[in-house]
Amino acid sequence: MTADFIWRMEAVLELYAEPYDPKRPVVCFDERPYQMVADVHAPLPAAPGRARREDYAYERRGVCNLYMVFEPLRRRRWVRVTARRTAEDFAWQMKWLVDEVYPEADVVRVVLDNLNCHTPAALYRVFPAAEARRLVRRLEFVYTPKHASWLNMAEIEFSVLSRQCLGQRLSDIGCVRRAVEAWACARDASGCGVDWRFGVWDAREKLR
Repeated sequence: MTADFIWRMEAVLELYAEPYDPKRPVVCFDERPYQMVADVHAPLPAAPGRARREDYAYERRGVCNLYMVFEPLRRRRWVRVTARRTAEDFAWQMKWLVDEVYPEADVVRVVLDNLNCHTPAALYRVFPAAEARRLVRRLEFVYTPKHASWLNMAEIEFSVLSRQCLGQRLSDIGCVRRAVEAWACARDASGCGVDWRFGVWDAREKLR
């Protein structure tokens, strides 16, 4: 385990241990591709004494991208669906986060992995320099160590999303958006969160 791994890990864990500060919220950010599929034959609806029947055959309808934003201390999440996963898409997600989700915050602290487009430079490639600088000053990126994306709580939310929502056949981006938005709203309303118990001292003891 390298020194770089350790300091990045402890930076994330200390951030998770901080109390809630509305002026400096902490969010976890991650992304994942999703294969859209459609039924070849229409399913047979459920009937008394008989479950819904679905043919095994399906048709691939391309891949979309899911962005997960999870605020652990307020137990809120947003899932954004895009056609692609590019530096431009990432930049627009950061602008949405700053201007629409947290317009009153001084800085939004974002836990994310080391993907090559997850940098302030992505914003400068997409927006004019003055706008990019305005956004970058409102963002603080906290990177998980390489090969330790499990430290990002957005991965836990993605795991729940996969089990509870994405196992069904969703044939286009519109269907995916409706499904994940309904899932996020229901999970927010129920107050579900992540019971994170792994701290700096646990890491030093278990990973030494």
